[in-house]
Formats: sequence, structure tokens, C-alpha cells
Amino acid sequence: MIANAARRYWRRGVIVLLLLALLLAALWYTVENPVSQLFGPTITRVPLRQKYIALTFDDGPNPPYTTEIVDYLHQQHVRATFFVVGRAVQRYPEVVRQEVAYGNAIGNHSWTHAHLVLESRAHIRLQLVRTDDAIRRATGVHTTLFRPPYGARDFAVISVARSLGYKVVMWSVPLPRDWTNPPPQVIADRVLKYTGDGSIIVLHDGNQGLPGDRHSTVEATKLIVTALRRRGFHFVTVPQLVRLGYEVHKAPAGPNE
Repeated sequence: MIANAARRYWRRGVIVLLLLALLLAALWYTVENPVSQLFGPTITRVPLRQKYIALTFDDGPNPPYTTEIVDYLHQQHVRATFFVVGRAVQRYPEVVRQEVAYGNAIGNHSWTHAHLVLESRAHIRLQLVRTDDAIRRATGVHTTLFRPPYGARDFAVISVARSLGYKVVMWSVPLPRDWTNPPPQVIADRVLKYTGDGSIIVLHDGNQGLPGDRHSTVEATKLIVTALRRRGFHFVTVPQLVRLGYEVHKAPAGPNE
């Protein structure tokens, strides 16, 4: 009897653990999966049949690594989009000014890289407004691009962002986990495997707005740019990629238009 009861409890425990695992997987899919549109429209991949892609960087600025990336891209005539963390912009405004001066686009990545789905609407708004103010003080630019930290969003995050005039930008190439500092070739291989027409790629030049070693990301950037150019790809900013998609898919004008 005791053995039978123990087996029943064990089976129930296994079932509970499986249900919890399924619940966590469903929660991740709805909150952090970059392609999910449950909470509102986001930009993940622009449907193009042309070899244009957007290279984006999160969590900076973080010198000297951000500066090395910006200088390399400028030398290669490549433009990218940098989703910056407000507290890092406040600390290194000259790096963000250089990004803009070289023709790159800037996006808002919150003030402290907070997990915004855990915050109130008022705090979400404060995170975005403070970052926007820091970007404008540093560069004179008001960005309309926002990427939620961790890719995490819900109805509140999306609605607050849209009320402030932001387009929410996710990604289409799976994250290469470059923040764990694998070898540069490993990062590059993870990106190159999934890149196609209209892709949005994410790398990390910073560490949630704090200092961090991103040497591997710097070197991986060089490998990625070289390899994708050999494949015939052209690098554009996220706004440029969106415009290209619109121009390709807009209906032709009628005879009376």
C-alpha cells in the first residue's frame, strides 16, 4: 500500500512539473517570442525578395567596444541601428553622437534595461521618456524606434510605446547569445545560418547599459559583414529597410490617382 501511494505521488509530481513546463513555454512564447503579434504589431522581418538586411546592436553604448564597432562599420560604409540604454547614453553621449554622425539610426531600449512586463504603465513610460530625453540631449535626434529589453512585451508595453509614437522593433534571426562571449566565429555562424532577404539581426555591443567585455561581438561583426557581403547583401538601417518593404508592396497608382 505504501509503495502504491508513493508511486501515485511520484506520478502526480511528474504531471505537475510537465504542466508547469508547458505553462512556462506558453508564457515565453506570448511574452518574449520575437515573432508573436499577440499584443500588437511589431517589426520582425521585412518581406523583401531583395538582398537587404538590417544589422542592429543592443545595450550600448559601451566603449571601447561600441566605438570599435562604429568605426569599423564606417570604414566599410555599413549603416546599422543602435538600440541604446538611457543610463549608458547619459554616461557616454559622445559615442551616441558618433553613431548618428556616421549615418546610423538610433532606437530606444529603455533607461535601465528593465523587464518592462513587470512594471506599471507609469514606470514603462518613464523608462522610455527618460531615454528619449537623453538621446535628444546627446544628438538632437528624436527616435521613433523602440525595442523592449529581452524582447518582453505585453499589452501595456505595446500600448505605452505606441502612445509615445514608437514603432516596436523585434528581430527575425535567432539571438546568437553573443553576450555570453562565445568565440567570434560561433557568433557569426549562428547569425549567418538564419539570415535572408529582409532579415533583422541583433548583436550586443553593451551589457544592459553597463560596462561589459564585448570583444567577441566586435570580431564577430567583422566576420558577419564580410560573409554577408560575399553573398551579395546590402546593409541598411531599420527605417530604410521598412521603407524598402513599403515601396515594394504598395499598390500601383490607378489612372485617376
